[in-house]
Amino acid sequence: MAETESRFQQSLQKYLLPVAKKIENQVHIQAVKEGMMSIVPIIIIGSFCLLSIALMNILPEGNSIAAFIGNHLDKFMLPFNFTMGIISLYSAFFIAESLARKYKMNSIEIGITAVICQFIVGAEVIDGGFGTANLDAQGLFVSIIVSLGIVEITRFLNSKSLVIRLPKDVPSIVAKSFNNLIPMVINIVVFTVISILSFEFAGKAFSQVIMGVLAPAIQSIDNIFAVMLILFLTQLLWFFGLHGAAITSSVWLPIATTYMATNANNIAAGGEAAHIFTMGFYYSILSVTGSGITLGLVFLMMRSKSDTLRPIGKVAFIPSLFGINEPVIFGTPIVLNPFLFVPFIFAPPIIGGISYLLFSSGLIGYPIVEPPGFLPPGVGAFIMTLDWKAVILPFVNIIVMGLIYYPFFKAMEKAQLIKEQNEKEIEEDDAFDF
Repeated sequence: MAETESRFQQSLQKYLLPVAKKIENQVHIQAVKEGMMSIVPIIIIGSFCLLSIALMNILPEGNSIAAFIGNHLDKFMLPFNFTMGIISLYSAFFIAESLARKYKMNSIEIGITAVICQFIVGAEVIDGGFGTANLDAQGLFVSIIVSLGIVEITRFLNSKSLVIRLPKDVPSIVAKSFNNLIPMVINIVVFTVISILSFEFAGKAFSQVIMGVLAPAIQSIDNIFAVMLILFLTQLLWFFGLHGAAITSSVWLPIATTYMATNANNIAAGGEAAHIFTMGFYYSILSVTGSGITLGLVFLMMRSKSDTLRPIGKVAFIPSLFGINEPVIFGTPIVLNPFLFVPFIFAPPIIGGISYLLFSSGLIGYPIVEPPGFLPPGVGAFIMTLDWKAVILPFVNIIVMGLIYYPFFKAMEKAQLIKEQNEKEIEEDDAFDF
């Protein structure tokens, strides 16, 4: 059995790790992930404005506070309109800036170019003003196309020296501005043509065209099977020493961000949240206390008879409360640990699938707010849903995972105690060796 498991692990290392490392090091994927992570604070601020609507809906009809919120809702929602309402502009800037920085290009100037071009392909001119309906969550995927396209066009032009180069004695800030002038003009022309063609042939903005094409793929992640697959791959990568969440989030984070932004827009428009798989759901429910939901394992280690495992458990306890479990993953270690292979890799997807069903059945409210990261169990879940039942679920998951870890932990502890006893006997023999 051990030999079969060893062969299985070796096969995974041989075929899985090279693919995972390529994804982890691919600059475009990393730029998209970093850009999406950069807009999370903006999403948090915007989604917190929705608490006013939630409070108004919770309070009984005729309540003076609810009436006050209703009469001044436009003022409460003002930050929302300039954060979540134009979130694709910020996304375009941060993705372009990240990729340009990786190429050692003028990242700020290129980021601004991305914002201009996102405006061009997403906004509509209405009565001399701008309509920003397509610059919210609908424009997020277009912002990825625009920002990556702008950086690559600019990079190509730079490689062909199609830029204005001023003498060295010109101040660097002026030289940089002129250096980016021709690429900026060409990028603006390219995306202006795309926008015009989109309206001429499709009768709608380019962002609407792209969302129509990508709609089936975007919807495909918000289901129980996709959630379980994401968790399985994440845990598998962690087991082999790679940062599983960092790698898999390169794929799912842009979509999860779109889901949260869509939920927020629906709530702001008086509708209901439509998606479950948001970043808050992942970190507050599926990976509460860290990947693998390891707080129960940490607690077992804290009470262990092993002189090796007990200190690790004590050190890892406080960080685990805030979702940081690298100390237990690499300190125990869980990495390449045959005793913890089964519970660490296969149990979280099952727990995640059950959690998803509890949300999809309506037993727990859908995510309406993006909570800040690194919150203790239950806190992020409540902020995310404003549903008291969501507070209970993370603790249930922690307890169930602890029970699953228990028999595997006891086997690991027994082997560790034998190892420690053998080492102690060797030390005693050496002490008497004259």
